[in-house]
Amino acid sequence: MSKPVLQIIVASTRPSRVGAAVGAWVAEAARAHGGFEVDVVDLAEIDLPIFDEPHHPVTGTYVHEHTRRWSARVRRANAFVVVTPEYNNGYPAALKNALDYLNREWWYKAVSFVSYGGVSAGLRAVQQLKQVVGTLRMVPVADAVSIPFVARHIAEDGSFRTGELLDASAKRMFDELRLVGTPLIPLQSGGGAAL
Repeated sequence: MSKPVLQIIVASTRPSRVGAAVGAWVAEAARAHGGFEVDVVDLAEIDLPIFDEPHHPVTGTYVHEHTRRWSARVRRANAFVVVTPEYNNGYPAALKNALDYLNREWWYKAVSFVSYGGVSAGLRAVQQLKQVVGTLRMVPVADAVSIPFVARHIAEDGSFRTGELLDASAKRMFDELRLVGTPLIPLQSGGGAAL
């Protein structure tokens, strides 16, 4: 039996971001967990323009190649971890745009969040995101990772320094994504590998 595909979405596209370092740690932890095939999606590399499709996403009628590529990538995933900062008490516009491009590709897939920021650890961004992903028929799991004062975790070389608490939180998150995601696979339209 093949492993389910866990897509890790790095949401920040700012040139000065720490999201790429946090995302690299999440991907490494997911691979070490061993329960998933891991696919890292960096929205800075995907570089979707502001939504430019003439048809509503629920139709699945895409005229632009960038949308067809994005659709295929998301459709292949069985579950998601969104790595997001908090900007002005919310989440990045690039993430909202990426979510809004598609519709059925997101349906009935488990999702969790690794959020980071200052004292709030990105939790306000996650609260807003839960409303959006719920509307897309995604299933947010309870376990997540919240990183307060993220700058303290960034080494001089730009890498992310983890710790026992964060590592344990990540393991619980991956365990729950497997547990909750397993019964959802038959409901996914065009989903990826079976659990």
